Amino acid sequence: MRDEKRAACQVCRAPLPAVTRGRPPAYCSRGCQAKAYRRRKNPPPAPASPEPGARSSRRREIAEALWRIAAERGLDAASMREVAAEAGVSLRVVQYHFDSKHRLLVSALQLLNEDNERHSRVRIGQALADPSDSRALLRAILGEFLPLDDRRRAALRVLAAYYARSLTDPALASVFLHDAQPLEDLVAGVIGRAQRDGTAAPGLDPRHEADLLVAGVTGLGMDALHGRRTMAEVRRAVDYHLGRIFTTGPGGDPRT
Repeated sequence: MRDEKRAACQVCRAPLPAVTRGRPPAYCSRGCQAKAYRRRKNPPPAPASPEPGARSSRRREIAEALWRIAAERGLDAASMREVAAEAGVSLRVVQYHFDSKHRLLVSALQLLNEDNERHSRVRIGQALADPSDSRALLRAILGEFLPLDDRRRAALRVLAAYYARSLTDPALASVFLHDAQPLEDLVAGVIGRAQRDGTAAPGLDPRHEADLLVAGVTGLGMDALHGRRTMAEVRRAVDYHLGRIFTTGPGGDPRT
């Protein structure tokens, strides 16, 4: 039995007369048929691509939406649809800027790392009264991996979500857990410089000390996020280990 639902003109959407035999018409008049023909022969120009600045801004909005979901619910909850809803855009917009979930995760991680590095440089520069004070410099560097303010707390939660995801996502792990160890290299360099300046114990291995400090401060930061340790306790633990390394106290005063 033929469906009684009335079809509509493909141009003006006016209802078409019902037919009982043959192929149903697509247009309500010869005028609409002519318009359809002209459109096929001369299609409208494609919409202009977004300006580079607008595209970059929208990509950042989407990345920030992913960060918020990751910090609160983990990366498993950050589907492209959920990210679109959090960013206040359509799913197609997210797919336009990021052609896959993996690309979205990687791009958002890269942007987060760039943000962290930029803010870290500013904070470390502001914290150092004397740039040559290796102990103060190292303390400031390690502080960037502790939840000392809302920005660092949120960033650590997002990075923890990435770490958890990397355990079951080899493609993400290859990006998140790369072979380079820039933080350990930086810390080892500061300790080596202090040894050459005579402000750090000469018998220490800078690389081993850097590995212990980085691993230790990372674990302490996670404890602080969970509320297992107070920031005062974390600070005391960090200062204890710095006291083992440096032969001078805070401010460069010789230890007694």
